[in-house]
Amino acid sequence: MALRPGDEPAALFEINPGLDRAALADQFARDGRAQVRDVLTEQTALEIAHILSTQTPWGLSWQAGSNGPHHLRAGDMARLGPNDGPAMAQAIGKAIQGDDYAFAYTSYPMVDSVLEQWDPGNPLDLLLGHLNDEPFLGLLRDVSGMADLVKADGQATLYRPGQFLSQHSDSHKEEGWRIAYVLNFTTTEWRPDWGGYLTFFDEDGDIVGGYKPRFNSLNLFAVPRWHAVSYVPQFAPTARYAITGWARDR
Repeated sequence: MALRPGDEPAALFEINPGLDRAALADQFARDGRAQVRDVLTEQTALEIAHILSTQTPWGLSWQAGSNGPHHLRAGDMARLGPNDGPAMAQAIGKAIQGDDYAFAYTSYPMVDSVLEQWDPGNPLDLLLGHLNDEPFLGLLRDVSGMADLVKADGQATLYRPGQFLSQHSDSHKEEGWRIAYVLNFTTTEWRPDWGGYLTFFDEDGDIVGGYKPRFNSLNLFAVPRWHAVSYVPQFAPTARYAITGWARDR
């Protein structure tokens, strides 16, 4: 997506003005969750997809029961020894075979980048600013009916083959978490066989809903709520790009 002479720079973040917010609010009120399709203008969505796929220094987030969470930056990944990767995989596999919480996914923590000044002014820092601006927060308030949302955090995430996020509920009321969100930016038409779905569970562990990682869609749900990101199998030919986080009331 390099600019040609005479091209205008792409807008970084623009909400689609044609969204039916009343219908989305009805959906959220009924189910406690909603998927907003075509949430951004197409130019915006393509620009963010380009940033995630070509300009993001990816690290790794993982946890295996009480071992973690760990958040490795791109430089940390380059320094791993030949036995470190297999050891992580073994710990994660052992945890998920039992009753422990576990996850492994490729990541770039946008909040840490801003607070620690990793690369001031980079596109993901600017995107975090947009996630905390009125157009996005106003959309979240309109759809959820939660007028007290005041800020959002965010991380860029990439689920490659072999990665997943096991079932959990996001019960962090003391941190002001009210809504979890997933902005999807995988441009490839996604097949159900490739995993990577945001799935929701009832108290008996049955799946009661799920969302395909559809390009330019925003998934919203009230927390706490049991959910997971399903395992991306090794045969998946692509990866699941997204920006994820929580909207807060403090």
